[in-house]
Amino acid sequence: MNSQLLSLAIWIPILGAVPVFAAGSERRCLVRWLALAVAVAGFLVTIPLYTRFDITQSGMQFVEQVPWITRFNVQYFLGVDGISMPFILLNSFITVMVVLAGWEVIEEKQAQYMGAFLVMSGLMNGIFSALDGVLFYVFFEASLIPMYIIIGVWGGPNRVYAALKFFLYTLLGSLLMLVALLWLFLESGGSFNILDWHQLPIGTKPQILIFIAFLVSFAVKVPMWPVHTWLPDAHVEAPTGGSVVLAAIALKLGAYGFVRFSLPIVPDASHYLAPMMITLSLIAVVYIGFVALVQTDMKKLIAYSSISHMGFVTLGFFIFNQIGVEGALIQMISHGFISAAMFLCVGVMYDRMHSRMIADYGGVVNTMPKFAALFVFFAMSNSGLPATSGFVGEFMVILGAIKTNFWLGFAAATTLILGAAYTLWMIKRVVFGAVGNDHVATLEDIGAREFLVLGLLAASVLAMGLYPFPFTEVMHASVDNLLKHVAVSKL
Repeated sequence: MNSQLLSLAIWIPILGAVPVFAAGSERRCLVRWLALAVAVAGFLVTIPLYTRFDITQSGMQFVEQVPWITRFNVQYFLGVDGISMPFILLNSFITVMVVLAGWEVIEEKQAQYMGAFLVMSGLMNGIFSALDGVLFYVFFEASLIPMYIIIGVWGGPNRVYAALKFFLYTLLGSLLMLVALLWLFLESGGSFNILDWHQLPIGTKPQILIFIAFLVSFAVKVPMWPVHTWLPDAHVEAPTGGSVVLAAIALKLGAYGFVRFSLPIVPDASHYLAPMMITLSLIAVVYIGFVALVQTDMKKLIAYSSISHMGFVTLGFFIFNQIGVEGALIQMISHGFISAAMFLCVGVMYDRMHSRMIADYGGVVNTMPKFAALFVFFAMSNSGLPATSGFVGEFMVILGAIKTNFWLGFAAATTLILGAAYTLWMIKRVVFGAVGNDHVATLEDIGAREFLVLGLLAASVLAMGLYPFPFTEVMHASVDNLLKHVAVSKL
């Protein structure tokens, strides 16, 4: 059973989407419960990945290897280490939250909506577990399709523009990655095995070119400055569930690409171009933080906040020390919980008032006290409040940066001030004060389903903030092994 867990995590959501599609949107009750059953089953099969994971081993576990396209030596090759395994759990958990969040909100084409999220969940699990270059690329590109459909069908007024921009940015970025994968295939003597590529003796100039090819693809996904402009448009137009998956999981795919491809395959180029990566990361952390300050649309503010927080992730990877890299991975998981919760909170208000504009609210705490308490908690987490998960990753990356260079850590720490400024400024105008208008006065507080979704995310944020050890212990051996590999040869 151990050897099939990753296949189950991938194919239960994808194949489970078939009966959801077949049920048809007319039978809404059946569709909901079918989608929830599939999402929960998909999450449950990922739990043994954690409980049976050997934290002392740095290599791949739960490995599955079957010939696929034998002529080109392409294999159905799956496996996870301490770096990739937590993201499969995060993805499967968030899928359950998204299904619950869309329970009553989606009125048109509900079967297709739920099914698209299930398919995307399986594809993303495939990305995090693929150890064959072709298999990774297939999953990586295929995951664009359900997200494109979700934005384009259930999005806002400018949904077609936003969906096309998202699709074209990410597709064009991936073409260079395909070229790099083919070059590595030829250089390795006909192997698409990613682990084989980690051992390739590649010259300095080819390493730099391969790094840039991967950078273009993964930077768009993160997204890093200056290729970030598609994200605010996609978030604003996407339905709430689309924004949740986009922020909580899809943005992590690019960052994951750096630690699975860029760092281990081209370590010399990673060191050589680290100053550029650190500079781009700091621009995202500081400049995008100021951009978030002036936003009037809550979704846009949270979208820019995501770009700023993901800047911490790329910064942590390219300072090449244990606490920095682990902090970046923790920040990815934490951001998955917090960004999902923040977008769900905006969705709760949008479902009631059909507005995302900060100016249309005020005094929400007076009519929605339970919701306001949770919203403020998530806002504090987004600001990096100690005892929440938002603090742990950022603090570790700042410590790692200070170990490298004090002023680097100092610059990174400015995000704690900026994050508090734009998040709490939004909360002050939306939640606190007198009731802003008649629409706010008639708002109803969250029901049991909404409270369950937000409550589970709040518990996750708090648990990770108070006791991050279960998260750091699983990744420690794999991160240590990665850093030893990257440090073997420096320019």
